[in-house]
Amino acid sequence: MKVVQFLVVLLALASSVAFAYDPSPLQDFCVAINDTKTGVFVNGKFCKDPKLAYADDFFYRGLGAGDTANPLGSKVTAVTVNEILGLNTLGISLARIDFAPKGLNPPHTHPRGTEILVVLEGTLYVGFVASNQNDNRLFTKVLNKGDVFVFPIGLIHFQQNVGYGNAVAIAALSSQNPGVITIANAVFGSKPPISDDVLAKAFQVDVKIIDYLQKQFWYNNS
Repeated sequence: MKVVQFLVVLLALASSVAFAYDPSPLQDFCVAINDTKTGVFVNGKFCKDPKLAYADDFFYRGLGAGDTANPLGSKVTAVTVNEILGLNTLGISLARIDFAPKGLNPPHTHPRGTEILVVLEGTLYVGFVASNQNDNRLFTKVLNKGDVFVFPIGLIHFQQNVGYGNAVAIAALSSQNPGVITIANAVFGSKPPISDDVLAKAFQVDVKIIDYLQKQFWYNNS
């Protein structure tokens, strides 16, 4: 009897630990709604009857080269649950990143996924910045063909082509919809714009510099 009681208590404690935190969200926000006919599940997609699934639900054709003729000289082609419906609830996605010479995938963050990147062609200078609690330490590496690097979830990171030719990389991410926040676009290109007084104070620069930056066109390479 004591053994049974011990097991019950142990199971209860394990359950309390398991549910002591919120699950990681798969979208930026989830506004509660009582009418389920116009609502969505927390993972952002309704599920098809498994009996009605077929091979094309798990297939994406032609992950070809992206157009790098843009101000950043890079193009990110994502394959998420929006492109492969079968990825729903599986917690994984990928992206192909093409770089022209000196092309840059600018500082950005994935709020819902860790990224692991492998270089297929070329040479990339990559890095990420740790959080404030780790003194914003910068971790960088020069990657060549076949090299692999990890960018932890939520941390600001970047990749730049430092070779003489084009470069290509494939990134896998630990979410069906990892999201992306490009730092410059979010800070200086938000709609409506963040107060220039706020940004001038934050960056410790003259308001005129902030006004200039907010007037620029912030290209989105994804």
